[in-house]
Amino acid sequence: MNRQDFFERALGWVSKGNIDDYMSRHRYDENITELKTYFNSVIDWVSSVFLDVKDEMCGLAWGQLYEDYHNTPYDPTKVSRDVQKLYNDPYVKNKKGIFKYILGGLADTKLLKVRVFDDATKKKVYSEQTAKTKTKGKSNCPLCAIGHDANKSKIWKEKEMEADHVEAWSKGGETNIANCQMLCRTHNRAKGNR
Repeated sequence: MNRQDFFERALGWVSKGNIDDYMSRHRYDENITELKTYFNSVIDWVSSVFLDVKDEMCGLAWGQLYEDYHNTPYDPTKVSRDVQKLYNDPYVKNKKGIFKYILGGLADTKLLKVRVFDDATKKKVYSEQTAKTKTKGKSNCPLCAIGHDANKSKIWKEKEMEADHVEAWSKGGETNIANCQMLCRTHNRAKGNR
């Protein structure tokens, strides 16, 4: 990246994406001290949070991430462990998403484009789960089956269910058939990351 690229990146950050407005407001400034100070603040913050420099860090919206997260305390050693774990996870398909995922408290797994259960796994788990529960007169959604409502014995169609990690992916659960269960949409979405 050359100096012009750095200058444009810094302008984008300090102006919150509205470079024309920023340039108009600062057209009579005699120096770029504010711009340099802001740029250095962002870089210093990134360097203090992330001990490991990765290629995927290039091009991220660090100015926006700084604005959103710079007041949140982070343990750089823990952050480094999390980065390494996610980089080594074969199910994480979007390495660029790792940084915002970590800054956001490891909550939004959509940023990682985690590999989801394939259709064959979902079909097999649905068939086995449904066959077991039908004979017991219980719902094929394990969470409906233990509930106290009208769905306690409902047999959901496969298209009405979603594959779920029994042990949450974010807590170390793998994306394999042994860790897959089918839940009704309502329970899967309510379960979230637990």
